[in-house]
Amino acid sequence: MGPFIVGGIGIASAVFYGAYKLNKRRNLRLLREARRRKYAPDLPPLINTTFSRTVIPSSGSDTSNPPPVERTLQIEELSEDDYDSWQERDLERDANIIELRLILEDIIADLPELTDDAEEEYTESDRILNLEARTNWIAEHEENLEEHATLVETEMVGSGIIVEESPPENDDLDQRLEREGGKTGAVQISLAWDDYNDLDLHLFCPSGERIYFNNKESDCGGELDVDMNVKPVSNNAVENVVWPKNPPNGTYKVGVHFYKYHRKRGTKRKTKYRLRVSIFGKIQEYSGMIKYGSAIQMVTGFTIGHESDVSKQYNEFA
Repeated sequence: MGPFIVGGIGIASAVFYGAYKLNKRRNLRLLREARRRKYAPDLPPLINTTFSRTVIPSSGSDTSNPPPVERTLQIEELSEDDYDSWQERDLERDANIIELRLILEDIIADLPELTDDAEEEYTESDRILNLEARTNWIAEHEENLEEHATLVETEMVGSGIIVEESPPENDDLDQRLEREGGKTGAVQISLAWDDYNDLDLHLFCPSGERIYFNNKESDCGGELDVDMNVKPVSNNAVENVVWPKNPPNGTYKVGVHFYKYHRKRGTKRKTKYRLRVSIFGKIQEYSGMIKYGSAIQMVTGFTIGHESDVSKQYNEFA
């Protein structure tokens, strides 16, 4: 075989490989754009093809800088096969919450609900009734709730869609936090939504604890300092979990649960939300949608520190 033929084969192979890679990137981008339209239709078109999972790079032996931080993979970044596997796990979680009878639906239907124009009629005694009902419901279903939360915590892929501009224009999340007296800190996770429903943050901590409305402070220094819409009084709600200082090394996972559907004007059984994660001053926002009656969503997660520092390990899904 002559040198010209060999050279021609080499050039053809290179062209073919280049076309293959280009087509693969194009297909992945199309898949990603389709998922973004499905889960976060209000976001602008995709700008970047890939996002780095490194939030804060390792600084080696320099202990004066923050430790390294890596975030979880998000569903929009999955291959088609891995996304199909994630959907199967998601269906299993939805079936689990139904099987364990953890959908609130009519359990406290006899409690007072606000009508469209009657916010002033919702009294302090009504608020106490709702809080008592929630406390009693948690006590009655605590074992099943822990079982469901444990299943959610095993998920390694976040359902939140990455917001490329963080924070985006006209974002009023800071104003909401200031209004409610929310704290800031080294690690801060804030959830915002725009209807009267009751969404709840669930923060799975490196210590093995779960911060949520029934356990607002963890032994590892985290606290839920803003919890809203137990009573349906705000259609620009916010919740906030913060480590004011010295967050422990390890893996954090952020869950969102649609706890209660409140029947008010403009409030439906599907709620869009946005989530902001701030780690040592590095901010990333996510957008998502959750239906009433669905499982707790594992929206995103992150690991602070080197792998050798992480006390609680998770196995990747095959």
